[in-house]
Amino acid sequence: MPKLLELQSIGKTFPGVVALDDVSIDLLVGEVHVLIGENGAGKSTLMKILSGAYQSDSGSLSIEGIEVLKNDPKKAEQLGIRMIYQELNLIPELSVMENIFLGHELKLKGQLFLNKRSMYEKAKEILGKLNIPIDPKIQVKHLTIAARQMVEIAKALSSKAKILVFDEPTSSLTSSEIKDLFAIITSLKATDVGMFYISHRLEELFMIGDRVTVLRDGKKIATKNIKDITIDELIEKIAGREITEIYPHKKQTAGEVLLDINGLTSEKFKNITMDLRSGEIVGLSGLVGAGRSEMARAVFGIDNYKSGSVTICGEKLVKKNPKIAGQKGLSYLPEDRKEQGLALPLNVRENIVIAGIDQLFPNHIINTQKETQVAASYVEELNIATPTTEKLTRFLSGGNQQKVVIAKWLLTKAKVFIFDEPTRGIDVAAKSGIYGLMDQLAKEGAAILMISSDLPEIIGMSDRVYVMSNGILAGEVRGADITQEKILELAFSHVKGELITDETA
Repeated sequence: MPKLLELQSIGKTFPGVVALDDVSIDLLVGEVHVLIGENGAGKSTLMKILSGAYQSDSGSLSIEGIEVLKNDPKKAEQLGIRMIYQELNLIPELSVMENIFLGHELKLKGQLFLNKRSMYEKAKEILGKLNIPIDPKIQVKHLTIAARQMVEIAKALSSKAKILVFDEPTSSLTSSEIKDLFAIITSLKATDVGMFYISHRLEELFMIGDRVTVLRDGKKIATKNIKDITIDELIEKIAGREITEIYPHKKQTAGEVLLDINGLTSEKFKNITMDLRSGEIVGLSGLVGAGRSEMARAVFGIDNYKSGSVTICGEKLVKKNPKIAGQKGLSYLPEDRKEQGLALPLNVRENIVIAGIDQLFPNHIINTQKETQVAASYVEELNIATPTTEKLTRFLSGGNQQKVVIAKWLLTKAKVFIFDEPTRGIDVAAKSGIYGLMDQLAKEGAAILMISSDLPEIIGMSDRVYVMSNGILAGEVRGADITQEKILELAFSHVKGELITDETA
């Protein structure tokens, strides 16, 4: 395939930071070129240079063999370059049709008035080609995030875009919506549109990508054809370390059952049966919207469920209550640690002791000095980077905030830990620390359920893996079957491929 564009030897610095260092990359006609790397690797900076939002300090940009001088957003748009951001650039009060043609409206011949009939027909035609069943007259504010994203794509194509940049497009989408988006991207490839695709979800690039470029610390590490690289090789290139250094957990013989979930059913999930044993880390995988977090919240007693049972350390929970679940030895580290796992206005000491306050002070007489001693011991044990236990938790890094949540539950003498997206928003170094803590807990006899959308994390840390799909437990994989192919096969096994229509918006 011929080259659509080429970025050659791009350099960019900000005060005190080298954002890009001699990065070269190209895009072929009709391909999806995936960009991956940790936060701060340079992915977004590179694409902002392509879109004209940033000016490079060095290097060049060529479109179809012609060098582009002094690129800016207007020129990039004229060249057919469009960014599809996470924060969509649509006006909610306008209709789909008006948003699609915003800035290049169709007008009646020789007049200043809009040709709304032509705009409607053209918008309908574009949406139809993309197989997007949305009424062009509906206001954007009535659409889901996924439907708005599709309108953004239609808007780009209405102005003859030939290069699209998707920046984390699936971050807020359900599994069926992701499937719809991938179908649209596949159809765009057939029309010779070239696409850059930024994502931290490695499983996605194997589903949709043709080539992948890895960036690390502002440098290009490698560009490979998707079919020529494995997920382990990608992880090593992203992190700059051997896979065994990243995931420390060594598979070991499991002990007694510490958590038994039998036939758990609610409006979000159906007939979930699974168990966790002492000394093991069990992964729970699935696409966004599969019902994993909802199931975990129900097990811990936050949300209700219609039928089924939860047994902790041999004792069946009669009341669905987080406090009782905690007293029985169950802990839950939610996916949104800032909103649900921590009290950010409180300091480190207060957050660590908050869940175990009854065990720490059975006579209900609070002793701040004892709190400080206990909190300090966990700060040292978990290597929490804070100068004092009096530091407000909101000022800690994501990795250290997660360690505070872990310390909180260690104080309660929990035997079963449910980690929901334990390393989301955490850099590689901090991830290693969290993985080490999880491994140590398992070695000490705890049972861990790790819910994660990070497939390499699931594969690297799990003794076995359950997979949910559309609210159903689709299966369990063990040993040599813990592969991305098998997990994704199960994850998509109950997904409905229905596009969002204006009736459901």
